Amino acid sequence: MNVWHPDPARAAGSRIQAMHERFGTSDFAALHELSVREPDRFWRAVWDECGVIGEPGDVAFEPGDGTMRGARFFTEARLNFAENLLGPSVPGPLGARAQASGGEIALVATDETGRRRELTRRELHDLVARTAAAMRAEGVQPGDRVAAWMANIPETVAIMLAAASIGAVFSSTSPDFGVAGVVDRFGQIEPVLLFAVDGYQYGGKRFDCTARLGEIAAALPSVRRVVVVRHLDEGSLPDGAVAFDEWASPGSEPVVPSFAPLPFDHPLAVLYSSGTTGPPKCIVHRAGGVLVKHLSEHQLHCDVRAGDRVFYFTTCGWMMWNWLVSALASRATIVLYDGSPFHPDPNALFELAARERVTLFGVSAKFIDACRKEGLRPRDTHDLSSVATVCSTGSPLVAESFEFVWDAVSPTAHLASISGGTDLCGCLVIGDPTRAVYAGEIQGPALGVAADVWTEAGEPAAVGVTGELVCTRPFPSMPLGFWGDTTGARYQAAYFDRFPGARPSGREPQASGGAGDIWSHGDFAARTEHGGFVISGRSDATLNPGGVRIGTAEIYRQVEALPEVAEALAISRPAGSGDTEIVLFVRLTDGAAAIDSGVVRTIKERLRTRCSPRHVPARIVAVADLPRTRSGKLAELAVADVVAGRTVRNREALANPEALDQFEGLLD
Repeated sequence: MNVWHPDPARAAGSRIQAMHERFGTSDFAALHELSVREPDRFWRAVWDECGVIGEPGDVAFEPGDGTMRGARFFTEARLNFAENLLGPSVPGPLGARAQASGGEIALVATDETGRRRELTRRELHDLVARTAAAMRAEGVQPGDRVAAWMANIPETVAIMLAAASIGAVFSSTSPDFGVAGVVDRFGQIEPVLLFAVDGYQYGGKRFDCTARLGEIAAALPSVRRVVVVRHLDEGSLPDGAVAFDEWASPGSEPVVPSFAPLPFDHPLAVLYSSGTTGPPKCIVHRAGGVLVKHLSEHQLHCDVRAGDRVFYFTTCGWMMWNWLVSALASRATIVLYDGSPFHPDPNALFELAARERVTLFGVSAKFIDACRKEGLRPRDTHDLSSVATVCSTGSPLVAESFEFVWDAVSPTAHLASISGGTDLCGCLVIGDPTRAVYAGEIQGPALGVAADVWTEAGEPAAVGVTGELVCTRPFPSMPLGFWGDTTGARYQAAYFDRFPGARPSGREPQASGGAGDIWSHGDFAARTEHGGFVISGRSDATLNPGGVRIGTAEIYRQVEALPEVAEALAISRPAGSGDTEIVLFVRLTDGAAAIDSGVVRTIKERLRTRCSPRHVPARIVAVADLPRTRSGKLAELAVADVVAGRTVRNREALANPEALDQFEGLLD
């Protein structure tokens, strides 16, 4: 099937249907229109219906000077992010959420070795309270930065929530980052505390972190204390470091938790851009904005309820880790996994989903594509009846992979392809459990987000016409800015200078004569006749043969459907007379270092007939591996730089920088 329809009973009982009842809307288009035209009504409803703990004040939306950057949400509110994730739930008028019990399971943590830990809400509350008390003893104050070079384990969750309870600013990277990658990030924000694991395991191998930790700590003079979680429990600690269990050890008396009431816009966390084209940008996110955005995405778009079990395969260096942890605010149990998704075998994550009775199963599009290529049929080997929602992000999900999920994973689960990013710590376009899902399409814009597609001329694009993915109105999780960007110039240039003179006005842009004020997200996309979106890749990686813009994902969708091709990466290079040509690199499923002429003909013919002659590469070359960022995205720009003889500015930002070496002189 190329379209999925929700069960009518599930749709009728969904949280999004409750919003329809509150506002008197009859379909998603009407509800979305209200959510962006009346942000005060909509976001106050999210606060009430999704159970935010805190004082909202009288002002839910303040337009300020009328620009996106000048708008503010809940200007009088006081709340604490950690209290919302840890504290008792507040039953809303829907009566859909039960009072939290300390005996509820807050999180389940497992890894590729089979180790499993389980913390109740009471136990997590206690761990956070002890961690926060130890932070205060170190002199940590609101606004101080706390950095974590950590694995995806319970202690990392506790450190983040302890920092938030005080009002400190949390930032994390995963332990597979090298010294330069960690220092490039944490060095910009000058943390006062540094947390780390002593090592981690991936793909059946153990990696010691203690030697690198000494180098990192020496390069961060602002750090007053290094605290190490003994994850592998081997090796000695660097000089001056203290073990986490001793540092936050239980005293003779229980620690009483304390949650500082803070403004809605108080900084919560610093997340980082990939950094493949230079030093990573330090994106500062506001606590209240992230909270209400995640609540709306979890409860309305993913229909997460109290008692659900939410899993996302992620590391602590990706924004999806923050998204996963926030599910605690919906009284769900979060399921953490540390290690390779294919170890000890390709069914590892499906085994986890069956064993832990996961209800929301989140993975990357590349993971789904890989499972399809492997010919897996997990529904035949595992009980996945608990899975109500499958989420996919990280890159566009091809139509064939939608079909794979419905056929081989679950025909009843809502498949939500979602897209947004580190920039907003959330989604611009997302799923809807009450409407049909069409293969190859993201269902629509997120509620409260005026997502659209614009042409290069700054006009709304017609259905089916590719252009820039934009947002034309303010939303709560717009970042506060970039750390150290005192004038705001870098923030302005990153998102708002793409369409100079444009001001927010829905589908009718108006010239203002001033600086641009439309959020340009950096994705190449098109709207569909069903109200959905198709993303064709990053704008800065689009191809331009003959003056026609082509998104790389358009090519990948066709090429990666072939059984001979595991994955592909396309770049453009000068072709004379001011034109460019497409070069396609492929990693073959059999691992071959050369590509058969018959496969080359098949690829070219498929692209010519299913796309256009402009999509056909001038050259197709087989390679052993393709470089990707640490969140799994292909690094097209880095490959283009190597092919052109330019220096890649930040190889440390790549998960497998050695893959770049094979491209040197490859096309000569």
